[in-house]
Amino acid sequence: MTSDPWGRVDDEGTVYVRTAEGERVVGSWQAGSPDEALAYFTRKYEGIAVEIGLLERRVRTTDLAAKDALTAVEHLRGLVTEGHAVGDLAALAKRLDVLVGEVDAKREERRASRAKAQEEAKAAKEALVAESEQLAESTQWREAGDRLRALVDTWKALPRLDRKADDELWHRFSHARSTFSKHRKAHFATLDQQRDEARQHKERLVKEAESLSGSTDWGATAARYRDLMTEWKAAGRAQREAEDELWARFRGAQDVFFQARSAVFDERDADERVNQVAKEALLTEAEALLPISDLKAVKASYRSISERWEEIGHVPRDARPKLEARLHVVDRAIREAEEAEWQRSNPEARARAQGMTGLLQSAVDKLEKQIEAARTKGDNGRVAKLESELAGRRELLDQALKGLQEFGG
Repeated sequence: MTSDPWGRVDDEGTVYVRTAEGERVVGSWQAGSPDEALAYFTRKYEGIAVEIGLLERRVRTTDLAAKDALTAVEHLRGLVTEGHAVGDLAALAKRLDVLVGEVDAKREERRASRAKAQEEAKAAKEALVAESEQLAESTQWREAGDRLRALVDTWKALPRLDRKADDELWHRFSHARSTFSKHRKAHFATLDQQRDEARQHKERLVKEAESLSGSTDWGATAARYRDLMTEWKAAGRAQREAEDELWARFRGAQDVFFQARSAVFDERDADERVNQVAKEALLTEAEALLPISDLKAVKASYRSISERWEEIGHVPRDARPKLEARLHVVDRAIREAEEAEWQRSNPEARARAQGMTGLLQSAVDKLEKQIEAARTKGDNGRVAKLESELAGRRELLDQALKGLQEFGG
C-alpha cells in the first residue's frame, strides 16, 4: 500500500483522500503504480485549487455579479466535497467559505452603492423637475428654452429610478416642458399677429408718405410727415424683411419731399438774404431821422421808408426780430412825438392846465396870508406847519406852470 499525508492507494488500486471526517474513496488506479495514482489525483486537486484561485481573482478584481460568483463557488464546492482529488480539501473548502463572505460583502457594498446612487439620482431628478417647473412660467424664451434642453440632456445621463418614482418625476418634467412650449408658442403666435398688424399699418403709412412726396405745401406736408413718423414708431415692428423694405420706401418718400423743399428753401433763403441787406439799408435811413426836430418832415420820410419796407418782402427768420425791433424804435419815437404835439394843441387839456394852475396859485396866496397872521400872533408852531404845507403847494404850482408852458401859454 502507498500513501502520503492526504491520501493512499490500497493493494487493490483503490485511491482514498483523507478528510476531517475520515477517508473517502476518490477513484481507482489499475494502469500504473500507486505513486502514479497519487500523482494523478494530486494534479486533479491542484486543478481545483487553480480554478478556485481564478475565481478569487475574478471576485476581487472584476465586477463579477454576485449570482454568477456564488454559482461558480457552488460548482467548485461540489468538486471539493465530491470530486476525485487528493489534497487538503478542507483548505480549499475554507477558501471557498472565505470567498462566499467576500461575495456577500461586495454584494452589500453594491447594494448600498446602488441605493446611494438611487437617492442621489432621485434628488438630482427632483431638482431638475423643480427647476423645469420654474422655467415653465418664464418669458425669457431663448434662455429658458436652452436651459430646458440642457436639463433633458442631464436627465438622460442620470440612472433610472424604480419605475413608479421615475415615471412620476418624468411626468412632471415633461409637463413643465410642455407648458413652457405652449406659452412660447402662444407668445410667438401673438407676436406674429402683432407684426402682421404692424406690417399692414405701415403699408398704409408708406402709401400715404409716397402720395405726399410730390407736395409743394411745405408746412402742412412736413407736419404730416412728422405725424406719420410718430405713427410709425407707435405701430411696432413688422417681420424683419417686411420692416426693412417698408422702411426703405417710407424714408425714400420723405427724402424726395424734403430734398425738394430744401432746394426751394435754399433759393428762398438767398432771396431773403438780399432782402435783409435792403431792409438794413432802410433801417439806417430811418434811424437817421432821430432825434425828431421837424415832425411833419420826419413823418413823410418814415411813410416812404415803410412803403419800401413792405415792398421788399421776407427776410431770414432768424434776422427778422432784430430788424423789426430796430424799426419799432423809430416808429415809437414818432408816435410819442405825435402824442406830445397833440397834447400841446389840445384846448381841453390847456384849459385844465390853466385851471389847475389858478387853483394852486390861489392856495399859495391863501397860505402866505395865513402864515403872516400866525407870525403876528406869535404862533410859531402853526407857522412851521403852514410853511411845510406851503412848500408842497409851491412845488405842485411849479409843475403846473411847466405843463402850461408846453401848451405855449
